[in-house]
This record gives sequence, structure tokens and C-alpha cells, in this order.
Amino acid sequence: MDPVLSVRDLSVALTLPGRERKILDGIGFDVAPREIVGVVGASGAGKTVLSRAVVNWIAAPLAIRSGTVSFRGQNLLALPPRAMRGLRRDIAYVGADPMGALDPTLPVGRQIVEKLRAVMPEVGRREAQARVIALLDAVRIPSATARFHDYPSQFSGGMMQRALIVDAMVSNPALLVADNVTQPLDVTVAAQVIRLMRELTERFETAILFVSSSLPVAREAASRTLVIDAGRLVEEQPTEALIATPRHAYTRDLVAQIPVIWGERPSLPAAPRAAGARPAEAIISLRDVSQTYRVKRRGSFAGTSALRAVRNVTFDIAKGDSFAVVGESGCGKSTLMRLLSRLERPSGGSVLCEGRDIAGLSGAELLGFRRKLQLVLQDPFNSLPPRTGIGAMLEAPLRTHGWRDAKKIRERVRAVMDDVGLPVALYDDLPLGLSAGQRQRVNVARAMVLEPEILLMDETLSALDQTEQFKLLALFEKLQRAHGLTYIYISHDLAMVRKACNRIAVMYLGEVVELADNERLFFDPGHPYTRALLSAMPALEARRYRPEDCLMEGEPPSPIDLPQGCAFRSRCPQAFDACAVHPPFLTARGARDFAACHRVPGAGAALLAGAA
Repeated sequence: MDPVLSVRDLSVALTLPGRERKILDGIGFDVAPREIVGVVGASGAGKTVLSRAVVNWIAAPLAIRSGTVSFRGQNLLALPPRAMRGLRRDIAYVGADPMGALDPTLPVGRQIVEKLRAVMPEVGRREAQARVIALLDAVRIPSATARFHDYPSQFSGGMMQRALIVDAMVSNPALLVADNVTQPLDVTVAAQVIRLMRELTERFETAILFVSSSLPVAREAASRTLVIDAGRLVEEQPTEALIATPRHAYTRDLVAQIPVIWGERPSLPAAPRAAGARPAEAIISLRDVSQTYRVKRRGSFAGTSALRAVRNVTFDIAKGDSFAVVGESGCGKSTLMRLLSRLERPSGGSVLCEGRDIAGLSGAELLGFRRKLQLVLQDPFNSLPPRTGIGAMLEAPLRTHGWRDAKKIRERVRAVMDDVGLPVALYDDLPLGLSAGQRQRVNVARAMVLEPEILLMDETLSALDQTEQFKLLALFEKLQRAHGLTYIYISHDLAMVRKACNRIAVMYLGEVVELADNERLFFDPGHPYTRALLSAMPALEARRYRPEDCLMEGEPPSPIDLPQGCAFRSRCPQAFDACAVHPPFLTARGARDFAACHRVPGAGAALLAGAA
């Protein structure tokens, strides 16, 4: 069978005044119909440049220096723009930065319909709308018919990514280039997207070039994988063979950096806690915390509905803990982050820092809390002001907190830069030329400069490739040992959580449904939702939980219209009649482990009797 895509001797250079630097150097490969070919490598290896060159989207200051990109026998690089536009029906591209990709003034669904009808004018508007809604539902956009009419600003980042995947797939292309599309998605949605791509290859013989920063994710999708390092293709093998017997030293390093999930126990940070520690000794405590928002009722002029984003959350975080909050998009993780950092006050319950309710802090007390707890955010690009020098960024928090001696400020900033692995020579540089990993180190330094006790990591590593994640996790471990830090990770990356955290809270639809130590949660989860998350997690080793036994069907209920009984029952393979009537509560499974499920021993013998 002739390949859909053939790349031969492709070289791309970055052209700068007086000099030139190669980004891709002599790349060559084929992709056959119905084949998914993976491309993996570290940030800066040239993956995104390759994915754009394949669809003929290279523009200054980048320039093609040699090679061909043939689609069904036509060299795309030699086609005039008009001819290239005629192929957009058959060639689709979707990238990893969704938020600026659509027009903010038009509804999302309408934009996808217009794209479909532009490349397939024979499709009527009603048929196009039905096709788009069906695909939005397939990628698990909640309430797809209603969301069709929403604007981009009303979509979360993960939902926007899914909408762009629909935009790419809606015309049933012959070639789909997917550049890190699953990186911003939680594990269950990513698994669904990969399943959709496989269906696309089977139904329409679509060929897919699947670019990823994660080798485990590439394994889930691709039958064959290319490894790129510094612009060169260093290895190409069937994916399973590449993982089992990597030939190149760079590939061997990539495989070695993958966190072990169920094999040899990873080295976990141990919280310095005496036996029988009481909740009063916690550095952060949540007591029955809830957050409810009033949102406009769809179809009404001034009516509102209550959206219950966080519901009755209670847990303690001990000093020195590496504590994780995990769950799907929309489960309430980000809202909980805003409550923990006092960016919002809860509508019910209390958030305590060393026994003090932070909702009542103001003035100097609130400033002191801000010094004690610092945020490190997700996006390493948009979270740094582009026209401010790195040193000036790191000086600003000190000046806000009353530092006035310029010499001491500069000494403190230099010490922190050295602590987080940033060259002091970058002090006066702008962040423009920094890699994603270096930018995230700037964010960590900006948090560390005030000598905090708690770092709140909101998806801090999710935008980074596995090599940078590996380096930053080692940095976080070093900083924790040196400074006695407490970490709170908000994350959908369970592999990272397995490696970095000693205690984990699992959230579903605003509630904590499981709270457990690392080993217990990964080897003996007490809630079916936790098992579903673990079964969908990409890994290089054999899964402990089979997706066909655990993965969920359907959508979570709306937080505006919560069902009676257990909120998870509509997606649970183990639900029984009582689950529709009685809501479960966190039940002890041991001294430190809890799960909110009627099937947990001790949760209620009478309820379980009804399941017999």
C-alpha cells in the first residue's frame, strides 16, 4: 500500500541576521493509510517544527533548506497557496495551545460548522451541526448540544483542546497531524481521544502523525514511533520494540525517566510526622469546605442557578507532606486551589492555616499568609511578563514584602536563582529565549524568593515534556529536603503523583471520594472512580487495572443539577439500587485511608445486603 505521507531529507533552519541554526536535519519517514506513527522527544528537539512542516506551515524566520513532503504523491512544499488550500479538507492539524485558536466573538460550534462547510460545501448546515454535536459528545464535552452555542471564553482549557480535536476530525481527513493534543487533558479524556483517533483510522483510513512529549502516551496511540533529538531522527522502531529494546542512548534515557507505577516502589517523600499525630498538628486543614457559584440560567433573562463546585471537603495536610489533589477536568481541583490560596473565600466551612481561618485575614496578616504559601502556576509562557527582566521579576515579591536594601535584594535573588538551577548570567535577560523548563524554574524561583513554607503547584508540570518533568521533580525533592517545604500538587498526571506525593485526595464532582497514602491508593484503591483513573493512566508497564473493567461511560452529572444518592453511580460498573438513594460518606479503610463508597467494608451492612 502506497504511503499517504512521505518525508525525505527534510531540513529546516532558523534564520537570524548574520547566522543560521538548523532545527531539523535530514528527517525522513513514511506514514501509511490507517497507520498512527508517534514522534517523541524533549522540548526543543524539533517536534512542533516537524509537525508544521508536514502541513506546509513553515514561515519566517524558519525556512525549508532541503527535502520533500509528499502527500499522495504531491510535494506540498512546491505547491502554490491556492492548491494548498484545496487540500485542507484532506489534511488536518491540531496543536497543544488551544486558548487562542478560535475567534472569541463567535460560538465554538458555529466556528467548527463553518470550517466543515468551507471544506465540504456539499454538507448542509443542519447535517454539519448534527455532525459537530455528535463529535463534541464523543470527546466528552458535557452537555454537547448546549455547549455548541457557547463562546471560547466559556470553555476551560481542556474543553477547548477537545473542541479543536473535533475541528480537526470533523471533515474525516486523510492525514491528521496531532501535536501534543493529549498533554493538557486528564487521563480519561485522553484515553477517549486516542480511541477516537483509532476509530478514525479504521473508518476513513486516516493516517495520523501523533507528536507527543510522553513516551507512555505515544505507546497508547502509535504502532510505530520515531525518536527525535536535536533535530535529528535518532531511532525508528515499532513502539513495543522501541520500549523493550531501545537502540540509541537518547531513547534509553527517555525510557529510564518514566516513573515506575506498579513495579519497584519509587522513593517517596516521607512527611516528618510523629506516631499518632493529631489534626491540630496539620499546617493546612479543610473543614467541611464548600464553594457555590451563582450562574446565569440558560434560556432565562435574569434567572440564576447554583453551581456547587466544591462540596463538604475535609482533610489535613501535615507539615512536610507532598499532598496531591487529583481528578478529571471539572471535578473542582482548580476551585479548591483558589480556596487554599485565599484567592476566594469559601461559601461554607473553613480553610485553616496552622489553626487560623484564612478567610478572616486582612492587611498585614494576609500579607504574612501570602509569604507563607506561594503559588506555582501551570503555564510557563503566559505566567511571566515578557518585557520584564528575570532578575526584576524575582525582586518584585521582595519589594512588595518590605525589602528596601538593593544590595540585599540582589544577593537574595542570586541565591535563589542558584538554588533552582538558573544561571545567574540570566539576571538581566528577558524570558523570550528561555525554554519551557527554564521558564518554570523562574516561576519556582519567584515563589521561593520569599522563603515560603508551602508551595501550591497548580498543574505546574503538565505543560512540560517528560525530560523537563524529571529534572524539576528532582529539583522539588532537593528543595524540600533543604527547606522543609510542604507541597500541594493539583494535577491530573497520576504518574507524576505516584513519584512525587506521599498522600493523595481524589475528587469527583466537587467531593473528595478517596483519601489515602500513595501505596494504598495505587495498589488497593477503595473507590471505583480511582480504579477508573488508574486504568486509563498511560504507562510502560502492564496495567494493574484493566480499562474494560474500570473505564467509565457517559458524562458526570451537572454540578447545577446533582442527582440523589451517589453522584458517581451513573458511571459506576458496581452500582446497586441503594446507590440511587443514599449518598456515601468517607469511610475509614484503615488508620489513614478513606473512601466514599457503599461497598467499603463498614460503610453500611444493610445497604450492601441490598446489592446481593
